[in-house]
Amino acid sequence: MKQRENFSSKLGIIVATAGSALGLGNIYRFPCEAGANGGGAFLIVYLAIALVIGTPLMISEFVIGRRAKSNPVGAFRLLSGKKSAWPVVGYLGVLCAFLILAFYTTVAGWTLGYLGKSIAGHFNHQDLTQIQGQFDSFTNHPWLPLACQLVFLALTAFVVARGVKDGIERWSKILMPLLLVIMVVLCVKSLTLSGAAEGLRFFFKPDFSKINGRVLISALGQSFFSLSIGMGALITYGSYISKKDNMVSSAVSVVLADTMVAVLAGVIIFPAAFSFGIQPEAGASLAFTTLPMVFQQMTGGYFFCIIFFLLLVIATLTSTISLLEVIVATLTEELQLTRSKASIVGAVGTAAIGVLATLSFRTGSPLHIAGNTFFDLLDHVTALYFMPLGGLLIVLFVGWKMERADTMDELTNGGSLKAGLRKAIMFIIRYLAPVAIGVIFISQLLA
Repeated sequence: MKQRENFSSKLGIIVATAGSALGLGNIYRFPCEAGANGGGAFLIVYLAIALVIGTPLMISEFVIGRRAKSNPVGAFRLLSGKKSAWPVVGYLGVLCAFLILAFYTTVAGWTLGYLGKSIAGHFNHQDLTQIQGQFDSFTNHPWLPLACQLVFLALTAFVVARGVKDGIERWSKILMPLLLVIMVVLCVKSLTLSGAAEGLRFFFKPDFSKINGRVLISALGQSFFSLSIGMGALITYGSYISKKDNMVSSAVSVVLADTMVAVLAGVIIFPAAFSFGIQPEAGASLAFTTLPMVFQQMTGGYFFCIIFFLLLVIATLTSTISLLEVIVATLTEELQLTRSKASIVGAVGTAAIGVLATLSFRTGSPLHIAGNTFFDLLDHVTALYFMPLGGLLIVLFVGWKMERADTMDELTNGGSLKAGLRKAIMFIIRYLAPVAIGVIFISQLLA
């Protein structure tokens, strides 16, 4: 079998895996989902699902990837035996990664465009109405959003073509800590704004009467999206984890870091949103109207705005890299393409669908289905259906199809680690996670 690259350290595993979400998954999508689903009620449900279900699911994907040392399709083929239907789960993960990358690059293009706007000083001396107008003007521009999206895809393909260590790991180790520092600074400033207390109450004081099936499925979808579950990324990354690294502690560290950044994003967004009279369920434009207003109130806000959007672009890049890597790893191993050719094919295929998501934001666009933009359709289908289904099938595979000895061998690093906590993890994988995901998923189908 061809020798695969490995992450060089446990830190590399953590920052690379967390980097697949520390960008749009937390700073953009989490506040949007929390704002639309009751704030504090959503936060409580999300934290419970991320810790109790998300962690074992991440570990399950790591187990599959490291055991097989292969892409998602190849991993299920190798571990399930000949004439098995399980490789379909791998194909589902690759398809999910492809569709997510398609609409993800729409917002990635926005971050690139807003970096340019911040450098040009377009937010200086602008009130809320003017900044909101800039968002509408940008998304309706005849070519600029498309150009930003395609540039972002090209940059992603360039990095992925270089490989694992020289791409995502090297960039993540430097840029993720810097992004965290900027977020903490923005949190402090956001908390000093007039009306911040109301935003904090909305985010941290749960109204349990708002918890319903919609909140549960949205929290499940967000935890899967944020943690990169069910889209093949963790299986692919798992194949790059060395046999000497502790997968369980790495997964726990990733979940905790990812959750912390999501909470910080909420602390930045919601106090500022309430301070400036922005509805917390404003959706896609929330981060692109609230944050520029926060910068306007800061000493040196012009420079913080540039730094923030620069780091958001880089953080988003680590996310798009992880998604394209799923596609590229599959193409190189299943079709024997070179990494460079696979990167180009993956990027071009993504662009063909992604531009439709970008164009669907234009006023009067025909790319609306059942009242939703094509962007929203891709988002909903992947978050509410593909990822939960993929996660359910993955835990069923690890819990009931894989050889128990093989699974425990991976969890204990060949017996060198104690198996105490691993038994509890296996209980969740075999029983709790399938039931929880199944109930929520079926309730969504029947809604």
